[in-house]
Amino acid sequence: MSTLWVVLIAILALIAGVALGFFIARKYMMNYLKKNPPINEQMLRTMMMQMGQKPSQKKINQMMKSMNNQMDK
Repeated sequence: MSTLWVVLIAILALIAGVALGFFIARKYMMNYLKKNPPINEQMLRTMMMQMGQKPSQKKINQMMKSMNNQMDK
């Protein structure tokens, strides 16, 4: 009977550890991406020029605002 309890506690501890690790890693990555966004205005400007568009500052600001809104959700 004691072996059953040891196995049960080990399984519960494993499940709790996986769940806790997932949420800690998720929070860490969200904070990291907020502090270090994967794309900035210069990168947007370069991508638009490569696609054959002449980027205006207004359009770049709109795209950055849109991306920041997506990150906040």
